[in-house]
Amino acid sequence: MGRMDLDQYRQAEKLPLVVVLDNVRSQHNVGAVFRTADAMRIERVVLCGICCCPPNPEIHKTALGAEESVEWQYYKDTLDAVHDLQAQGYTVYAVEQAHDSVTLEEIAEQIKNQKSKITNCPKIAVIFGHEVFGVQQSVVDNCSQCIEIPQYGTKHSMNVSVTAGIVMYRLASSLRLATKK
Repeated sequence: MGRMDLDQYRQAEKLPLVVVLDNVRSQHNVGAVFRTADAMRIERVVLCGICCCPPNPEIHKTALGAEESVEWQYYKDTLDAVHDLQAQGYTVYAVEQAHDSVTLEEIAEQIKNQKSKITNCPKIAVIFGHEVFGVQQSVVDNCSQCIEIPQYGTKHSMNVSVTAGIVMYRLASSLRLATKK
């Protein structure tokens, strides 16, 4: 299928997109995020709080080795991660249902319409929260904005790894389109 090997992947240019997991408790969800992050070739995954870190057999069950290809780091406190990312020039978004949130499509369109090269793309970080409690309010309060995926059924949330997959795919697609203009 023409896939890169691990060394080629590590050398390949990554999209300026960072995924932050705020107290995600399920090791399978963490692994699924790693696997999608590898597929989208994003910059890195930041694990915070109670998130389990690699190496871990439960993460590996769903990551299938992506925990070895995707760069990652750990912060005990998610707010420290947010402040460090902001200091590095990232616009930080919480993926959370909140008053004044914007849709994923609105953010994706803004990114897509910018003319740039990957090295000049906007640097974006997206935070996904705990499976039950979501992103901590103190973290939401320190983000630029909240991104929401509109939902039309009876449920008011989706699994965190599913949500992360949707968001990563949409933002990665927009970043790639922005670089082709």
